[in-house]
Amino acid sequence: MTDPALDAEALRERAVASLITARERTTLLTDCVDGPDLTAQHSPLMSPLVWDLAHIGNQEEQWLLRAVAGQEAIRPEIDTLYDAFEHPRAERPSLPLLPPQEARRYAADVRGRALDVLEAAAFHGTRLTEAGFAFGMIAQHEQQHDETMLITHQLRTGPRVLTAPDPEPVPLFTGPAEVLVPGGPFTMGTSDEPWALDNERPAHRRVVAPFHIDTTPVTNGAYQEFIEDGGYDDPRWWTSEGWAHVRRGSLTAPLFWRRDGRQWLRHRFGVTEVVPPHEPVLHVCWYEADAYARWAGRRLPTETEWEKAARHDPAGDRTMRYPWETPTPPRTRQPGPAPSAPRARGQLSGR
Repeated sequence: MTDPALDAEALRERAVASLITARERTTLLTDCVDGPDLTAQHSPLMSPLVWDLAHIGNQEEQWLLRAVAGQEAIRPEIDTLYDAFEHPRAERPSLPLLPPQEARRYAADVRGRALDVLEAAAFHGTRLTEAGFAFGMIAQHEQQHDETMLITHQLRTGPRVLTAPDPEPVPLFTGPAEVLVPGGPFTMGTSDEPWALDNERPAHRRVVAPFHIDTTPVTNGAYQEFIEDGGYDDPRWWTSEGWAHVRRGSLTAPLFWRRDGRQWLRHRFGVTEVVPPHEPVLHVCWYEADAYARWAGRRLPTETEWEKAARHDPAGDRTMRYPWETPTPPRTRQPGPAPSAPRARGQLSGR
């Protein structure tokens, strides 16, 4: 059961805000390109953007309008088209998908009805309605597809359509390079967050041995040192599976990087630019991160270690939602330098 102290109206406002924010991102990511870019498959790993758009609406219809409100289906004939389990991504471009304008109208129609359902919903009675779980789940589902569509934008070719202002200047972090996380028990997962998914539940006690962990992310500049030291040519740093992955893909650097004379360039949302040395390194897989850690005389933290380092407050033996404790991190735009305090979340703008 949900904590009775949770206020239904506060949860309702939170659900409205989450749904609206997610839809603003979805609209940005689908309105900034023309029809051919929406219907094209930019990578065999990804869906056409128009599939994601209608899939978001279809899932919202199935869960909020049909399951929660008991309404009749709006477009039952498209359920199979937008079933991610029925059609893998490689098949989706060949399906009779809704055209872009029709997909937009469908998603908007569903959203209008869903907000009406939310306004009148009682946040109790079933697992779906308890504390507004289904509404939070659908907001998170759309956020996940926003991330997926952002990856599609990174993989597409063509001119730049997404922009992001520079972050506000922040003082560089001058603390220690690493900290000791004391051993002992801590609470992992949650039983209190009403919209937590099943893989985050329930809260449970875990015991962790003491360990040291870096205080800032690995930067592009630090990763370049690994490259220049022959890291991609030396099997000592790689697991057998990782080394096979390097050989199979002829990897020499993070994805989207290329060498130009004595400098490294990267392709980022339609723009080629010099790799900024102080930003956190991106677009490396687990094998690459593991190899870098071995080369640096370190190792990757386990999931349990990472959660304890990020969320556990030993002073009060409590678990924080964010390492920086504030309810929502302040907005900035472009990633800031890695030695900055971890206080930014990105936001992109369309053309």
